[in-house]
Amino acid sequence: MNKAEPEKMDLTVIVCTHNRCDSLAKTLHSIALSRMPHPVEWEVLVVDNNSNDHTRELVAEFCEQYPGRFRYLFERQPGLSCARNAGILEARGTVVVFTDDDVIVDSMWLQNLTANMLEHEWAGVGGRVLPVWECSPPAWLKAGQWYTLGPLPNFDFGPHACELTRPPFGANMGFRRAMFEKYGYFRTDLGRRPNSLMSNEDTEFAGRLLAAGERLRYEPSAIVHHPVQKDRMEKQYFLAWWFHKGQANIREFGIQPGTRYSILAIPLYLFRNLAVRILKWVFSVNPVTRFSNKLRVWSKAGEILECLRNPTASKKMQDCNATTRWIGAAKS
Repeated sequence: MNKAEPEKMDLTVIVCTHNRCDSLAKTLHSIALSRMPHPVEWEVLVVDNNSNDHTRELVAEFCEQYPGRFRYLFERQPGLSCARNAGILEARGTVVVFTDDDVIVDSMWLQNLTANMLEHEWAGVGGRVLPVWECSPPAWLKAGQWYTLGPLPNFDFGPHACELTRPPFGANMGFRRAMFEKYGYFRTDLGRRPNSLMSNEDTEFAGRLLAAGERLRYEPSAIVHHPVQKDRMEKQYFLAWWFHKGQANIREFGIQPGTRYSILAIPLYLFRNLAVRILKWVFSVNPVTRFSNKLRVWSKAGEILECLRNPTASKKMQDCNATTRWIGAAKS
């Protein structure tokens, strides 16, 4: 007897989570209050990535309170990309939306984010991610110092919709499911995992679409509010974030084309860049500028370590789906 085909619908919202039961409850509650047109069929799929708190019980409560709206999926393989890929395979929607497990979404968020994808041929969409401060910003964190602000949840191009020329962020983005079938899934060598602040999995995938000529939309009316936790307002967190960002950049982009000279697979230009950043860090007088330069030092150190660990980094990956090809096989 053949297994029954899963019910198809318009939208699937994927929320991946790991041991964030308290914040997850607030996120799911805000999504449950979403205002959607009656003809649109939509669901929320919570992907539990090895949580050992009360995540399963929490999602069960939402499934009972909102029958047919919420579903639960357990993904044992650690890592945000693995969880998102598992969610895509399980999703029933022709449009797949992603958000984080610690945000609060506006009641019109989902409708505004997806309306144009349901009606027009946009490959994907990104909405606004606005930071919510749980404490006053420290003195060393200054607006305008973009390098310092990198770890903060902020994606805001203003109040007017437009076509995106840069990738959206994973906290507020959606794609037609067909884009994953055509271009592959999220790279599992990128993205958060236990004991790592590795990033770039979301922007790398959207960058693949942009490079292929697909059209992505910026929708300013689709707003999520992302907390800036007090425990992340520490210099050590920012330093660790930029160190792992340096590693992710090498994994995604490789080293500069035409590089000829290296030591232990580390291009000489990286040593030169590191030396320049160290000098600027040491001799900076302004404390804000000084810390910004220190972050650049940590980023370059991450790039150097990644080259040392991965001698083939000089060859930019031509097949971005190599690490997730097993997913396509699992689907058949």
